Amino acid sequence: MTTKVAISLPDDVLASARQAVADGRASSLSGYISSTLADRQDYEDLAELLAEMAAETGGPSDEDRRWARQALGLD
Repeated sequence: MTTKVAISLPDDVLASARQAVADGRASSLSGYISSTLADRQDYEDLAELLAEMAAETGGPSDEDRRWARQALGLD
């Protein structure tokens, strides 16, 4: 099911969304906004999962973080 809604967006945000459509990165303005909101929900779900994992296990140590940064080539 799809429901039509009216929203207000800052001019620069709307311009970016329209540019994404013009560049072919989205099929429509509605599609762009819908996928962006879905991505946001996925991010929030992941953040919640990570917070739960950290609460259960205590989270990564400084040593773990150093190893991860080195493994990812960030240091």
